[in-house]
Amino acid sequence: MPDVIAIDDPDDPRLADYRHVRERDLVGREGRFVAEGVVVLEKLIHGRRHPLRSVLIAEKRVEALRPLLQGLGEGVEVYAAGQAVMDAVVGFHIHRGLLAVGTRREPDLAGLIAGLPAQALVVGLVGIANHDNMGGLFRNAAAFGADAVLLDDGCCDPLYRKAIRVSVGAALTTPFARAATAAEMVETLVAAGFDLVALSPRGEADLGDIKRGARTAVLFGAEGPGLPAEVLSRCRTARIPMAGDFDSLNVATSSGIVLHHLATAWDTRRSGAIS
Repeated sequence: MPDVIAIDDPDDPRLADYRHVRERDLVGREGRFVAEGVVVLEKLIHGRRHPLRSVLIAEKRVEALRPLLQGLGEGVEVYAAGQAVMDAVVGFHIHRGLLAVGTRREPDLAGLIAGLPAQALVVGLVGIANHDNMGGLFRNAAAFGADAVLLDDGCCDPLYRKAIRVSVGAALTTPFARAATAAEMVETLVAAGFDLVALSPRGEADLGDIKRGARTAVLFGAEGPGLPAEVLSRCRTARIPMAGDFDSLNVATSSGIVLHHLATAWDTRRSGAIS
């Protein structure tokens, strides 16, 4: 386990990555991100998708967290500070008592698609600008076995601190890549042999009638505008049947319903999978 470095000065330059967290959420961290809490740190350590730079812990929690800290790789600094010092550095009360800073490592779109298995489920996101929804979408993608998440240029950052927290660390473990446009995302998926399913309240088929082939990509748009017409025209479209004249669900909720269905709804004629 790395040595724990005691910090008693909130102006200590070694804590520069942790200073004024909320303000820097808005302006970016030049290729770095902040993760909060024990569960998220566990995902970051064990997922090994993004290199971990350092950890900042409330000193009262060091002993309890030693088993977790033993999993840190070489070169990861571990800082411990009193609660008052920690709060002064960060700019608000850190009740979880644990923050970590990592370095972003993201594949490009073509590279991610090329590395997917022969049987793959991909989630495509278009215009998802709400960080709570983004976190929920990643959490559901991980829960139901999606192999990757693709984002267009209108999507917010999955490694934004709140999105990571809402995803319960799934944004740190689920592979994702960004397309320049929704059209590029669609073309790349089609070229790689994916069957595209788009969710829309005006979908042509009920979700229950949609089967999953060997390579399936399910696309979700932002609440309100939904997916653009040019994207819908390239996909099979599906709707989630609802009671009465209600036709809308939160996009993260919708994704959970759809991904649960696709996790088991194999089309054995097209995939060779066992139902």
